[in-house]
Amino acid sequence: MHIVIMGCGRVGSALARTLEKQGHSVAVVDQDPTAFRRLGSGFTGQRVTGVGFDQDTLREAGIEEAGAFAAVSSGDNSNIIAARVARENFGVENVAARIYDPRRAEVYQRLGISTVATVRWTADQMLRRLLPSGAEPNWQDPSGAVQLAEVPVAPAWIGLRLSRLEQAANVRVAFISRLGVGTLPTAETVLQEGDLVHMMMRIADLEAVEAVFAKGPEEH
Repeated sequence: MHIVIMGCGRVGSALARTLEKQGHSVAVVDQDPTAFRRLGSGFTGQRVTGVGFDQDTLREAGIEEAGAFAAVSSGDNSNIIAARVARENFGVENVAARIYDPRRAEVYQRLGISTVATVRWTADQMLRRLLPSGAEPNWQDPSGAVQLAEVPVAPAWIGLRLSRLEQAANVRVAFISRLGVGTLPTAETVLQEGDLVHMMMRIADLEAVEAVFAKGPEEH
């Protein structure tokens, strides 16, 4: 997959190196050409000098072929503008933006853009937003039998009660992240677009659970 990263600070450079090590092609955009020094001599991806929300700059970085875009500059406004351009103008499927003001998370999420607040940022969290492929364990019990994991859910489940998910896969929804806020579901809670679903399940059932959630309710 080709991935474009806006911002070559500590976060952007770390993401770029990690993604390249995983075998992805990476282009990094920054207004300051000296910022690319953070990438190190071993980085073989593109270094594009320019404004991260300028369409010509993004085209130079290969945005038209990109499967993911990360906006991790030092400015909230720049990040959201760039993320919207990547999503709305170029149709990039996986778009994530770092924010400094958690109060803006709701606006971002309503635009269909995953956010990671700086106060709780980790490289792992941002990678999950860019490469949502499979369950990500958050916790395991000492015996290794049960785990809490964020599990991708197919769009076909949106609009249905979470209880349908639980019944279909024999799991328990521990909580959901909605608009950047953790929420404990009730029997009436309906899955909405942008929700991140965290399941409590037996580790032995992980593959079966992922298979159920990857299909729509009718296929199941």
